[in-house]
Amino acid sequence: MVRETKFYDILGVSPSATESELKKAYRKLALKYHPDKNPDAGDKFKEISHAYEVLSDTEKRQMYDQYGEEGLNGQGGMGGMDAEDLFSQLFGGGLFGGAGGGGRSRGPQGPRRGKDMVHHLKVSLEDLYKGKSTKLALQKHVLCGKCNGKGGKDGAVRTCNGCNGQGVRVTIRQMGPMMQQFQQACPDCRGEGEIINEKDRCKQCFGKKIVGEKKILEVFIDKGMKNGQTITFTGEGDQAPNIIPGDIIIALDEKPHSTFERNGDDLVYQAKIDLLTALAGGQFAIPHLDDRILLVSVLPGEAIQPNMVKVIPNEGMPAHRHHTHGHLFVKFNVEFPQSNWTDEETIAKLNGILPTRTPLPSLGNKHVDEVVLADATGYQAQRSARAQYEEDEEEEEGQPGVQCAQS
Repeated sequence: MVRETKFYDILGVSPSATESELKKAYRKLALKYHPDKNPDAGDKFKEISHAYEVLSDTEKRQMYDQYGEEGLNGQGGMGGMDAEDLFSQLFGGGLFGGAGGGGRSRGPQGPRRGKDMVHHLKVSLEDLYKGKSTKLALQKHVLCGKCNGKGGKDGAVRTCNGCNGQGVRVTIRQMGPMMQQFQQACPDCRGEGEIINEKDRCKQCFGKKIVGEKKILEVFIDKGMKNGQTITFTGEGDQAPNIIPGDIIIALDEKPHSTFERNGDDLVYQAKIDLLTALAGGQFAIPHLDDRILLVSVLPGEAIQPNMVKVIPNEGMPAHRHHTHGHLFVKFNVEFPQSNWTDEETIAKLNGILPTRTPLPSLGNKHVDEVVLADATGYQAQRSARAQYEEDEEEEEGQPGVQCAQS
């Protein structure tokens, strides 16, 4: 239940109207009462636009439905957006090009800002560990130096009368009960908003006002930077007349490493050690990212187990713009010897050194079969071949039109 329906009545919709129905109603009324088309309906146009501005905003509509127009006093009216601004936002520009027609003239809006240019730079984990300076060659547009970005000699460039310098033409067509707006590039100036006689065009840019240029940027990669982090070159984007150049943004793409895995400021290293080192101690080497070799000692009696994780403190990645380091985590893969230990002397020595075997559980009165282990490779291949054969048979049985031969 809404407190008042004034704004809904102005647009000719019900209080339960959807966003699409509100927009449709506003478009129809705004085209009918726009001052460029109906000079005497300025107040009516503002009234329609104000009603739509409130009802198209979810928070304002909720406030209006609950407290009425008085509840909007603390909302600041139209929030700084007048009727022309709202119309331009919805229709993409003035109704009749902004010239003549009784429309309110728009003040200068100032130069627009150009788009930012994003480039991806692949970097190794070593680059991010040690830091690096690299040069990057890019192609960009700059104002033509021969004509100073004018496109031709002084006085040769004139505003297109067909579109009043807008580069587009807007036409209104009535389709049944509705008015529809179409926007297309101006054919007179080919969407440029200006016309330059062929003979007066700049011989370097051919009237385009801009030329291509190769730009060399020196990119400084700080120690500890991370994947996806960006480096910004302010104002180095494409140049164009009456445009403030955007930025060139370099996004870092970290390449996978063969031995290290990064986790924030920490590193993970997969270490392969032999069984003797795992049980009796020894040393192994880790080639680090800054060309150092870490000689790691396994103390006798540590008994390194497969997949066990140890840590070397403060040997991880440097923290970006800090003097601290993360940690280096070492995950162990214990390599067992491939030879068969079958001689009694070796087995006897192992029995005397290693912990005793885990005793068997109580077998009770159950029937016991003694079995031996075999290599599983051949059995797995045999099972895979059988499964493929059965799958092929099922496909053949499912095909239509297969009949037995008649004698």
